[in-house]
Formats: sequence, C-alpha cells, structure tokens
Amino acid sequence: MSNPSVDGDPKPPCLPRNGLVKLPGQPNGLGAASITKGTPAVKNRLYQPPPPPALPPPSLAAPLPRPALAGVPCPSVGLPLGGPASPPAPGPLAERPPLAVDEKILNGLFWYFSACEKCVLAQVCRAWRRVLYQPKFWAGLTPVLHAKELYNTLPGGEKEFANLQGFAARGFEGFCLVGVSDLDICEFIDNYALSKKGVKAMSLKRSTITDAGLEVMLEQMQGVVRLELSGCNDFTEAGLWSSLSARITSLSVSDCINVADDAIAAISQLLPNLAELSLQAYHVTDTALAYFTARQGHSTHTLRLLSCWEITNHGVVNVVHSLPNLTSLSLSGCSKVTDDGVELVAENLRKLRSLDLSWCPRITDMALEYVACDLHRLEELVLDRCVRITDTGLSYLSTMSSLRSLYLRWCCQVQDFGLKHLLAMRSLRLLSLAGCPLLTTTGLSGLVQLQELEELELTNCPGATPELFKYFSQHLPRCLVIE
Repeated sequence: MSNPSVDGDPKPPCLPRNGLVKLPGQPNGLGAASITKGTPAVKNRLYQPPPPPALPPPSLAAPLPRPALAGVPCPSVGLPLGGPASPPAPGPLAERPPLAVDEKILNGLFWYFSACEKCVLAQVCRAWRRVLYQPKFWAGLTPVLHAKELYNTLPGGEKEFANLQGFAARGFEGFCLVGVSDLDICEFIDNYALSKKGVKAMSLKRSTITDAGLEVMLEQMQGVVRLELSGCNDFTEAGLWSSLSARITSLSVSDCINVADDAIAAISQLLPNLAELSLQAYHVTDTALAYFTARQGHSTHTLRLLSCWEITNHGVVNVVHSLPNLTSLSLSGCSKVTDDGVELVAENLRKLRSLDLSWCPRITDMALEYVACDLHRLEELVLDRCVRITDTGLSYLSTMSSLRSLYLRWCCQVQDFGLKHLLAMRSLRLLSLAGCPLLTTTGLSGLVQLQELEELELTNCPGATPELFKYFSQHLPRCLVIE
C-alpha cells in the first residue's frame, strides 16, 4: 500500500535498491524517512515536506523537475537531487567573477595588510599577485637585499644572478644592498633592467665597496639622486672626489672610518643641489663646516651631524652662517656644544621646524629659554639624555604654541612640577617621557588634560603603573600609550 505524495500523485512501490530500503512512514510527524547502508550521510537525512511555494507569475512559470532517489520524492523547489540541472538564470550576478579573484574587491582589501603580509599573499595565486604587484601597494618602501640573496645556486654548484623582475613590476625606486662588493654591484647593474634610469635611491650597508666600485655605480646608475653609505670602510675621500655627481640631492654617510674634513670639502664642492646631508663622522672638525658654499646655502634644508665629537660652538657658527635656510638641524651626540651654541642656532636659524639636541650633556635650561624665545616655528624638539634639563626649562617650553612633538627620554631631573607646565601646551601631539625616574603616578595622571595628544611614550617610567594605563585608556581614548 503506497502513501499519497505531497501533491497527491501516486508514489512508486517500495523496492530495495543498492542497499537502500524504503520503510513505511512512522506516526512521528516526520513523514517518510530513508535509512541507508553504506551510503553517504547526505542521503541519511530526515525529510519533511516543505510548505507549498508561492506560484510565480505565468510569464515566469516553468515546469519543475521531479526526480527521486529510491522512491523518495524530491522537494518541489530548490536544487534537484538527480537528473540534469536547469541552466542558471541570466543576469548580472551570474557574470561577476568569484569574490576571491574580484580585482575591485581585492584592490580595496589589500590596503589593510602590512608589507610582509603582502609578500605572503602575493604567493597565493596569479590573480592575487597581479593585483598586489601594482606599484601603489609598495610606494615608500625600500627592499633590503643581502649579498647571498642576489644569487641562486645551480645543481652543478655554480651561481647565477637572481631574477629581480618582480621588483621591477612593483615599481621600487630604491634598493638597500647589505654586505656587497664591487663585483656584486656590477652584477646588479648588468642584470636589473631598471638599474640605469629607474633606480632613484641606493643604500649600501656594511659593504666592501671601494673607490672604483663607487665610481662605477654612480657613473652607470644615472638615475640615483639619493645615496646612503653606512659601515663602508673600504672607500676613501679620494673616492668621493672621483664619484660624486651634481645630480645627488640627498647624501647620508655614517660609520665610515675614512671620512674626515676632506670628505666634507668634496661634498660641498661637488654637490651644489644638495638638499639633505646626514653625517656621522668622529673625525670631522669645525673647519670642515666652513667649506659649505653659497650654493648649499640656498638648497640645503636638512643637516644632521650625529656623534661628531669634535664639533664645538665654533663649528655651529660656521653652520648658521653658511646654511641660513635650514629647516631641520640635528646636533645629536655633539657633546662639546653648549648653551652658547644653541643661542647661535636660535638667533640665526629662524626657519627651523625640527631641532635635535639629544645626547648633548652640556645643554641646560638656559638653552631652552633661547629656543622658546626665538624659534617660533619649531614643531619638533628632541632633548633625549639632556641630563641638566629641569622643570625650569620645561616652563620656558610651555610658551611655544607651535610645538607638536617633544622628546624628554631619560631626562633624569624632570619632576611632576615640570609636567604641570606642559599641560598648557594644547598643540602637543606626541610626548615621550620614557625613562624619567622622578615622575610619579599622580603627576602622570594629569596628562589627561592634553586631550589632543596622539602618542604618549612611558617606557621604563617607574610611575607608569597598570592602573595608570587603564586610566589613560578611559580618558585618552584617541591616544596611543606606549608602555
């Protein structure tokens, strides 16, 4: 005896088929069910007839498929369980690509990943790589390549230069090469298609490049306008005289033992368009700073003298007279510069927006008075390790309405009273008090009055307790507090 089907049509008789046995319906309200032996779990599912669907308009009506497996009726709507599937209805949704390879979606999504994450994501598939290899995702980044990464080892033990076309596709304008020799530089120039004109910046670190290699590099790579040499001890001042080109606008030289006064003479004579100079040289004296000409006076806006131990106030005099248009000056680690040198800077370099006096142990509160009185455009002031700065000096700084970034790391005499002066500086966006040992939790809690603060650094500050950080999270929700 057969039960009536959902829509009243008779059902086929119950016959065994491939281990599937149709059982009579049980009075449990679940309708007909199938029990399988060794069949997939999708077939061992209880079926309850759905309510009858609403009929579409006559113009859209179409005959519905009615296949069945082992005598069990299929739902009258939805995907059929057997027989040929009807073609999908035409429309815009059927023509769109899958979301995982939709370039419009991927172009927006990939902005949320870091550079390292993008490198991994580019290996997922060709579609993702095609999107990620657009130069817009890599703007402002510089790839760092060690000497061993420039070569691939062949099965026979020989080496061939690596394929750098992926870097060219991403539009990198600069490279940082670490531990390279003259031969490596020549191989890079010969094998990288964009080396002659497309590379704008080159950085060589801890490399054994000689005068000859430096000359070949700057002669062949005509597009280079920014050059950095760090920890390169095999080139000499003669190499700078023979290789520097007038097209260079930014030069950084650090930890190169052969750099002294004559190197500054080469820079001043050969680089008339120099806009930025960063120099860390232990043997440069005051005399070298008098070599700058009137041409650099008009073009140079940034000068960083880092750990130039021989520079004194006389060298500062040469700087302020030769480079009157500086907007950024660093005397970090120039331990012989005193308050008088800072006074010269404040009186003559009125365009300064950034001043770094960190690691200058002879600087006192008097220097901060000169800064506050004359440098009205100053936006960034770095006083890290200025151990003679006290609360009095901070009271001078509180009058500077344009100051946005103030660094007081390891200023061991700053106390809570000094912080009260800073509470009036509504323009402050970044404040670093890392390592200040005399600041207490009570004094630091008052910083919640600086509601415009965006970053607060309290690393190694004894007064910074977990309760204080919780207090800041509640009252300075927009500020990044670095513990």
